[in-house]
Amino acid sequence: MSTKVDDPIDSLSQRIGMRVRIEREERGWSLTDLAAHSGVSRAMVHKLERGESSPTATLLARLSGAFGLSMSQLIARAEAKEGRLLRQADQPVWTDPQTHYVRRHVSPPSDLPLDLVQVELPAGARVPMPASAYIAQRQLIWVLQGALVFMEGDARHAMEAGDCLELGPPADCEFRNETAAPCSYAVVVLRKS
Repeated sequence: MSTKVDDPIDSLSQRIGMRVRIEREERGWSLTDLAAHSGVSRAMVHKLERGESSPTATLLARLSGAFGLSMSQLIARAEAKEGRLLRQADQPVWTDPQTHYVRRHVSPPSDLPLDLVQVELPAGARVPMPASAYIAQRQLIWVLQGALVFMEGDARHAMEAGDCLELGPPADCEFRNETAAPCSYAVVVLRKS
């Protein structure tokens, strides 16, 4: 399957696909094994690994959860530069092709059990995340600008600029921008050791 000229797969998405293949192979998993662990179809995993499809946020959350990684870790392994200083120009930026939310990995790669991510959520956007994305880590969400509704299972957390939420036990979640203006928030991911 070829990529349309007007809908190119960006190079970060291609590197993420390669990283998914590396993570899968390091675990000795077949495509079928990864599909079973993640709930993502074998065909979709194959297309992603070959660079024939851009991953959505939900798909990345399922795959990273299957690997016991955060989305941040998976993206950083695909892109982040080495060193203690990660300049803004070098921070991996990924745009979800489905919702057009923009995810920037802010923290440099290190042995600290922490990742810092900034997200720009467009007006009206909704990004569902499966519970598997939260199993291997704890998270804080800090709203930087605008308003964010975070659905944590059945619990609704309406947050405004400056509000910070610690996530509870793993549950299916959804990030929602129910306003007509963009929302910016930071996610602090604390990996369990």
